[in-house]
Amino acid sequence: MGYRKLTEEDIGVLREICSEDRVYVGSEINEDFSHDEMVEYGKFMPEVVVEAKSIDEVSRIMKYAYKNRIPVTPRGSGTGLCGGAVPIHGGILLSLALMDRILEIDEDNMTAVVEPGVLLMDLTKAVAEKGLMYPPDPGEKSATIGGNVMTNAGGMRAIKYGVTRDYVLGMEVVLANGEILELGGKIVKNSSGYSIKDIIVGSEGTLGIVTKLTLKLMPLPERMISLLVPFGGLDECIEAVPKIIRSQIIPTAIEFMEREVIEAAEEYLGKKFPDKSADAYLLLSFDGSDTEEIEKIYERVAEVCLDAGAIDVFIADTDERQESIWDARGAFLEAIKSSTPSMDECDVVVPRDKIPEFVKFVDTLEERYEIRLRSFGHAGDGNIHVYVCKDDLDDETWKHRRDKVMEAMYNKSIELGGQVSGEHGIGHAKIGYLNDALGHVYMDLMRSIKLAFDPEGILNPGKVF
Repeated sequence: MGYRKLTEEDIGVLREICSEDRVYVGSEINEDFSHDEMVEYGKFMPEVVVEAKSIDEVSRIMKYAYKNRIPVTPRGSGTGLCGGAVPIHGGILLSLALMDRILEIDEDNMTAVVEPGVLLMDLTKAVAEKGLMYPPDPGEKSATIGGNVMTNAGGMRAIKYGVTRDYVLGMEVVLANGEILELGGKIVKNSSGYSIKDIIVGSEGTLGIVTKLTLKLMPLPERMISLLVPFGGLDECIEAVPKIIRSQIIPTAIEFMEREVIEAAEEYLGKKFPDKSADAYLLLSFDGSDTEEIEKIYERVAEVCLDAGAIDVFIADTDERQESIWDARGAFLEAIKSSTPSMDECDVVVPRDKIPEFVKFVDTLEERYEIRLRSFGHAGDGNIHVYVCKDDLDDETWKHRRDKVMEAMYNKSIELGGQVSGEHGIGHAKIGYLNDALGHVYMDLMRSIKLAFDPEGILNPGKVF
C-alpha cells in the first residue's frame, strides 16, 4: 500500500493545527523517535514529529492524514520492546506524551479519568494518595498508560489482579478518518452490542488513537509482604509453582529468576541482593488489609515451597527489605541489555502447568546452539521472558543462531498451548511468528477488522500484519 510523502504544504498545515514549537522536521527530530527500547529491530525516521495536546488536534491531524494518505504512527514514551511505535513508513509520528493530565480521580465510583500520556508511576502515586490502587503493574514504570492499553500490558500482579484490559472501563478514541468515538464509561456492566473497547485494547495503535481513558481502581491494600525462596536448581524452583497454585492460594505475584540474572542486576544497580547463594529463586508477594491473615497465607505457601525442595524461605516484611529485592527484579531487563552488544527477546506465554517444561526446553537450547540465554518471568501467569544475547559472536553467526533459537522457542510455546506474546505485543518484529501461530483464518479476520476501522491503512502501518 503506497503512501504520499509529506510536502512543505503538509508541514504548514500541521503547524497551523498545532503550535509551531510542537512540529519537528529534519535535524530537529530527535533520533530516539526512530526506535523503541529494542534498537536491534532497526531505526526508522519519521518525516515529521507532531506533539499533540488535545483531542481536537489529534482529530484534525487524522482527518488531514486520511484525506492525503499519509501514514501516522502514534507514540507515548517509546518504551516498547517489539518495534510497535516506530514509523516504518515515515510519515507523521504523532506523540501523545504531552497529553499527560490526570483529569479526575472519582472516589465514589472508584475510577480515574486520564489522558494517554500519563506515566504509570504518576498514576500509581496519585491514586495511592487517595487510598486507592491501579492494579496493573508492568515492569517499566515510565511507560505511558496509553501505551500500556495499546499492548494490553500485564506485569507482575497479573496472577491476582489481571491485566490492563480488565481495568479499562471506557475510552475516547480518534479513528483513522478523524471521527471521535466514545466507548464505555463509569459503568461496571455493559452488554450493549459488540465490545469495540476491548477490540481496541491491545491493538497497538492500528485501529484508533486513544485520547482519554476511564480506568477502574481498587482499594489500596494496607500491607504487603514478600517471600524470597531459594532453590538448589531451576527444575525444583519452577516445579514448585503449580504446587503453590494447587494449594488454592493466589499470591499477588510469583516471579522466578536465576542467579546469573541477579548478579547482572547487582552489577547494573551497584546494590547487593539479599541472598545469592542459590541457583534459582521464586519471589512471591502477598497483599491485603489484615496482617494476621497475610501471615497465615504466606506461612502456608512457605510450607509448600519447603516441601517442594526449597533451601529456605526469607521473609521481607519491611519497606527496605522489599525495596532491595524488587529494585533488582525491576532492573533485570536493563541489566541483561547492558551485558551484551545486541540481543533479541521472546515474550511467550504458556499454560501455568507447562512452565517447567518450557523453561527446561529453553535450557537445552543454550547448549545446543552455543549462545547465551537469560530468562526470568511471571511464573504465576505463564509469561516467560527469554533474552538471546549476541556477546562476541560475529554478525552472521549471531543472526543464524538467534533465528534458530527464537523459532524453536515460539514453536515450543505453541506446542504447549501457548501464544507468541504475553504482554509486549507484536509490533513489526514478531509478525512472522504471529502468522505461524494463529493461521490464515484468524489473520484474515483481523485484517477485516483493520479494514473496517482504517480502510486507507494509514494507522501505524507495518505492525501486527
